[in-house]
Amino acid sequence: MLHALKSSLKAGDLRKRILFTLLMFVVFRIGAHIPTPGINAQAIETLIKGGGNILGFFDVISGGAFKRFSIFAMSITPYINASIIMQLLTVVIPKLERLAKEGEEGRKKITQYTRYGTVILGFIQAVGMAFTLKAAGALTNPGIGSYLIIAITLTAGTAFLMWLGEQITEKGIGNGISLIIFAGIVASIPGALYRIWIGLTSGTVNVFSVILLVIIGALVIAAVVAVNEGQRRIPVQYAKRVVGRRVYGGQSTHIPLKVNQAGVIPVIFASSILLFPTTIAQFFPTQAISTWIQNVFRWGGPTHTILYALLIIFFTYFYTAITFNPMDVADNMKKYGGFIPGLRPGRPTAEYLDKILTRVTLSGAIFLALIAILPTFVLLATKIQNVYFGGTGLLIVVGVALETMKQIESHLLMRHYQGFMK
Repeated sequence: MLHALKSSLKAGDLRKRILFTLLMFVVFRIGAHIPTPGINAQAIETLIKGGGNILGFFDVISGGAFKRFSIFAMSITPYINASIIMQLLTVVIPKLERLAKEGEEGRKKITQYTRYGTVILGFIQAVGMAFTLKAAGALTNPGIGSYLIIAITLTAGTAFLMWLGEQITEKGIGNGISLIIFAGIVASIPGALYRIWIGLTSGTVNVFSVILLVIIGALVIAAVVAVNEGQRRIPVQYAKRVVGRRVYGGQSTHIPLKVNQAGVIPVIFASSILLFPTTIAQFFPTQAISTWIQNVFRWGGPTHTILYALLIIFFTYFYTAITFNPMDVADNMKKYGGFIPGLRPGRPTAEYLDKILTRVTLSGAIFLALIAILPTFVLLATKIQNVYFGGTGLLIVVGVALETMKQIESHLLMRHYQGFMK
């Protein structure tokens, strides 16, 4: 990894991409400190401390922007929700399905629809947050004007983050949206370490609890790396073809089916979806209904934990189904004379790949769900409070770091090939 970083800094184009990404991180961190007008920041901190882990987790995802209630307080969550909705609609609506298959132009239109959806969902979520702030007494001047200013400011902040992510993807290195979430989580680590240190010095946190937390964290990181790199290799043989005087094919290769084909996407999707009920609860005129919804979907509660695990498993299968189509792979193999030993090309091959993919994905989905909900019980066992950097954060940080390093390595490999060709 260190060798790849050193090599990347020597490569001119890649160095520019990395520096551009770091510059966008700086812009993101500056924006996280610009306050939203008309907000009492002290009341927001009190709300986070008394609002359970869901508000703390939301603050971690936004890189501390929620605690300060800056212009980036909603982070990139509305964009993620809009992406989920668009991917679901692509499967259901034939017109969107045709657009997805039209190549670059079709993807551009779907991206445009996702942007519109982000603005709409962002505005709805911002209005819900404004009502929450009013109930918590965090508005300096409650009224329609304050609601509109807060909603427009937060929606504009999310739209800017969406644009920032797209710029990182296009001109930087890695997936921009994932990197923004990554930067937010990493920025929260010093604060979490400081809170643990304060707990140690005041005697509220046991040294053995911290050691246990470090050991579990190291084991989780090792497990995430192992599962992300794990794959089932399906052997493929290509038949020999004689074209003129040349012989093509005849070599053996394999299809790598990753244990965690979807990466950290299911965890991000599930976390974003579960933030919705508490936002919608603010629109109910009856306080009892709103309180009931917030209690049911309380972060770390039994209902939330079960739904969180089920959503992660669902989105793992859903995203894997979108990115890997066994029928298309089988047809391409058949077209170029490839076959899996012992199986006929075409449908039997597709059915075999689908069966293997289903089993491999199940193990990956269960692993993701277990890692995501494990910290809930670990924090209860260690009794370390107000530290929200748990399994979900580790999954996202490690997963995004691995994906980014792979992209850097692929850029380096492409550069070496270009030099060879020249």
